Amino acid sequence: MAKHDIGSLVVMDHGQMVGMLTFAEVLQALVQRQGQLGGLEVNEIYVHDPLTATTGLDVMELRRGMLERHTRYVPVVDGSTLLGVVSFHDVAKAVYEEQSFENRMLKSYIKSWPGEEAR
Repeated sequence: MAKHDIGSLVVMDHGQMVGMLTFAEVLQALVQRQGQLGGLEVNEIYVHDPLTATTGLDVMELRRGMLERHTRYVPVVDGSTLLGVVSFHDVAKAVYEEQSFENRMLKSYIKSWPGEEAR
């Protein structure tokens, strides 16, 4: 994971998502096992019930869920089909872009407010 800058892996079993393994779980295992991972299997450390999202989920709801569950990566699913993984960075970027757009719209609205031309 570190070699390829991968923060999370979706754990699959016979084509079905069964959980997530993130860099955090690997680090926890390293600490618990005094730096030795030999013989450790993925099924011993992965998150079995990860937060999931659908394509129609509001970004702010996703952000809230990620904050409440202290998770950095969320699988995006359509029924039982895995579509991808969204990261907290992805969510933060989307929220920033949305707020920047709203800010520009509000500034534009304020500039066109009646009586503002004289200032």
